[in-house]
Amino acid sequence: MRRSSAASKKKSDSVTTDLFRSGSSKEMDRIDHLFNQYANTSSNLIDPEGVEQLCSNLEVSHTDIRILMLAWKMKAEKQGYFTQEEWRRGLKALRADTINKLKKALPELEKEVRRQTNFADFYAYAFRYCLTEEKQKSIDIETICQLLDIVMGSTFRAQVDYFVEYLKIQNDYKVINMDQWMGFYRFCNEISFPDMTEYNPELAWPLVLDSFVEWISEKQA
Repeated sequence: MRRSSAASKKKSDSVTTDLFRSGSSKEMDRIDHLFNQYANTSSNLIDPEGVEQLCSNLEVSHTDIRILMLAWKMKAEKQGYFTQEEWRRGLKALRADTINKLKKALPELEKEVRRQTNFADFYAYAFRYCLTEEKQKSIDIETICQLLDIVMGSTFRAQVDYFVEYLKIQNDYKVINMDQWMGFYRFCNEISFPDMTEYNPELAWPLVLDSFVEWISEKQA
């Protein structure tokens, strides 16, 4: 009787596993089917045209921060392009195998990204995602200003507005590198604004932030 019971349990476990695999496989088939609706058939990539169509179907602008968050979730490497592997990774994690499910997943994705434990990683990713040339290490001021507005504007509006204004009028920096980019994130999180009493230029701040703080102080005087 015990052998029969053990065999029955083993068979039951096997059926459950097969059903799980079958369900998982069907979900991946639907994710792949969705990918193919947007992918360029010759390159097997979702290219900028496909991304634009995806944005249209999601009813969001291609400059909406949630599209950047989606790219972060996929761990997409090249701006404006999604590989099938990246698409699978992101949509499986979001449990979205239809466009409606993906649309409904975006608010939760935004909450996930905005958690303090994730946002610094997302902020760094946003910079890397804009490095579009091989061996590129820095980003031009105009692009940085747009990126700051998208990524940080809703959280640190005053700091972003002042920093963007400063970047546009100064002549010392034509580009911003990752160290300077992350320095501004640290500035927003550690320094009270606009009094900036905690700011100490003797500490390891990027020089661009020393100049920025000096500019604000002169502006407030």
